[in-house]
Amino acid sequence: MSRKRWHLLGLFTAVGALAVGLVTVPASAAGGVSANFSKGSDWGSGYEGKYTINNGSGSTLAAWTVEFDLPSGAKIASLWDGSYTAAGQHVTVKNSWNGNVGNGSTASFGFNVSYSGTYSAPANCKLNGGSCDAGGGTPTTTPTTPTQPTTTPTTPTTPPTTTTTTPPPPGGLKNVGYFVQWGVYGRNYHVKNIETSGSASKLTHINYSFGNVTNGSCTANDDPYADYQKTYDAAGSVDGVADTWDQPVAGNFNQLRKLKKLHPGLKIIWSFGGWTYSGGFGQAAQNPAAFAQSCYNLLKDPRWADIWDGIDIDWEYPNACGLSCDSSGANSYKNLLSALRSKFGSSFLVTSAISADGSNGGKLDVADYAGAAPYVDWFNVMTYDYFGAWAPQGPTAPHSPLTNFTGIPTPGFYSDAAIQKLKSKGVPSSKLLLGIGFYGRGWTGVTQSTPGGTATGPAPGTYEQGIEDYKVLKNTCPSTGTFAGTAYAKCGSNWWSYDTPATIGGKMSYAKQQGLGGAFFWELTGDTTGGELITAMKNGLS
Repeated sequence: MSRKRWHLLGLFTAVGALAVGLVTVPASAAGGVSANFSKGSDWGSGYEGKYTINNGSGSTLAAWTVEFDLPSGAKIASLWDGSYTAAGQHVTVKNSWNGNVGNGSTASFGFNVSYSGTYSAPANCKLNGGSCDAGGGTPTTTPTTPTQPTTTPTTPTTPPTTTTTTPPPPGGLKNVGYFVQWGVYGRNYHVKNIETSGSASKLTHINYSFGNVTNGSCTANDDPYADYQKTYDAAGSVDGVADTWDQPVAGNFNQLRKLKKLHPGLKIIWSFGGWTYSGGFGQAAQNPAAFAQSCYNLLKDPRWADIWDGIDIDWEYPNACGLSCDSSGANSYKNLLSALRSKFGSSFLVTSAISADGSNGGKLDVADYAGAAPYVDWFNVMTYDYFGAWAPQGPTAPHSPLTNFTGIPTPGFYSDAAIQKLKSKGVPSSKLLLGIGFYGRGWTGVTQSTPGGTATGPAPGTYEQGIEDYKVLKNTCPSTGTFAGTAYAKCGSNWWSYDTPATIGGKMSYAKQQGLGGAFFWELTGDTTGGELITAMKNGLS
């Protein structure tokens, strides 16, 4: 039985960007500006540090530069919310997105330092060339009245050139993949394929999809055969040992258990909802504590409690419309995640797949994702399915654009817009994972090779019109160009957009530049037998 997972987004209006002019003002008036160092966690060979810039100058601070010296044997391992250079032990950090600091406001940047021996704090701090003590900053600039831009945004051909780098401290970047329960049927993709493709060793987490949400509760879906009844012979089993007819748990569950034994660091998360099963979340949100208890009872069932390291909530979409429309209110999503965290505790992973609608007033603006952030380990931001042949006449457009582009059919429908919106709401960048689709979306009846052409309908696909796996497209319709950080291809009258190892490399660089917690993908069956795309993600995140 197929479970369609679409992430279709509605149409919304754009907000114009602001262009600013600059004038010089003194930064040292009325108490001036200062920069203060604070130390976070320390794990013996490194620590997390932070500088906070305080503006008490009486005027807006439009740019800042902080310099400091690290002791011998110490060096910057990563830095976020700023751009840095190092000359020996001397480190210079300039603002990135956070240069504009209003009077009475603060800005900050964080960093990891690796060191040997005994911890020693940074020394010789300078702010804008002067002392980091209050009043020590030098004159700087402030914006004048904003004006509307007179030009149309151009199409970046590479990811944004911000130079911030932020692997989340410590533990490395996450590479999360969805395994679809129904893949064992027509797609003939089994847990063993994760191992034989070499992908298991490159993944940090697997999301098993999907559990259902019915009557306000977490439930297994309607296919227990695939979940825990199907018996595998020796050839089909992860470890080469056949199932027996009388074992209590077989199927995908037992194969995942075996995969974890081969890869002890691999974590398995049970995902609930998705496009088809999200309709039950509204009822669940009426009694979050009861919902959380039902999920706990299901995942902690003694038959399979050892398999699960976490729960993933794929609610598409809270207080908005997906397959059905939800009107449970802006706080429902936060309340649901809070109840799950309270029930499962701090050692159990709680994650969630969320909208990537970066438009003004769109799906990210109608539910409290920032309020939910303290309760989740990370969000899987579904930065794909922006455009496709559900608009049968086009225009053709990449379904997973990283950046903005001229002629974008819906303003704000691109990955960077979603990431920046979530960060602006206060969601920590380290709790955001960038989404990659292991498939393409396409049209037919297209004559124009580049994006923006007209079409007559969806291109044919193996399982569904308008969509095709990467492993097929790489051979049947190879990439003919790149656009907005992703690839496109025209073959005959068919036009497709999809990610390749090269464009995935660019997106992984973006994820690191933005200080994201890593990346995830939908889903394993779309990759080649050798795990080509997973390898590109792993290499790009390393």
